[in-house]
Amino acid sequence: MSTETSSAVALTESQARALFEKEFVPHMDAMYNFALRLTNDEDDAHDLVQDTCMRAFRFIGSFEPGTYAKAWLFRILKNNFINDYRKKSRGPSKVEFEWVEQSFAGDDDPEPAFQADLQAETVNEMLGDEITSAIQALPVDFRMIIILCDLEEFSYEEMAKILNIPIGTVRSRLHRARTLLKETLASYAAKKGYKTDMLSA
Repeated sequence: MSTETSSAVALTESQARALFEKEFVPHMDAMYNFALRLTNDEDDAHDLVQDTCMRAFRFIGSFEPGTYAKAWLFRILKNNFINDYRKKSRGPSKVEFEWVEQSFAGDDDPEPAFQADLQAETVNEMLGDEITSAIQALPVDFRMIIILCDLEEFSYEEMAKILNIPIGTVRSRLHRARTLLKETLASYAAKKGYKTDMLSA
């Protein structure tokens, strides 16, 4: 059962927008980075974040203010990616999302905080092409757990809630994902002529 279908509190549109801007907008960059690492495509990542924001706003009455908004948003994004996004032939409508997108940049800010090109460069610089490619090559369940734990630094409990799996499954899946990633990187290092004894041990 998804997070956004829990018991909801009725909010006026102005209350909903205020809550969205306070709790969710600060996590937009992190959401985009997560989406980019999942899709490996700037346009797809942007569309996935838009779709997530629209769903989050639609079900915002079920969010409990003061709880971990980032984990709540990441769970919605994960559900969209797994259940809906990969099956879509086109991106979601952008009309409903316009007011959210406008809030990314204040009147005194000459450039939007949410820039696809800048975010993509940041991700690539941080991870490096080889690690990025190795993560992208992982099956989606393992890719998600690596991103959530080793890049976003969620706790086991938070990952269990985001992925809707037991903590024991989180641990075993993370162990398997790290093993696969290590094997992939060891293979790449061997091709480049580096010693891989420590990686493959």
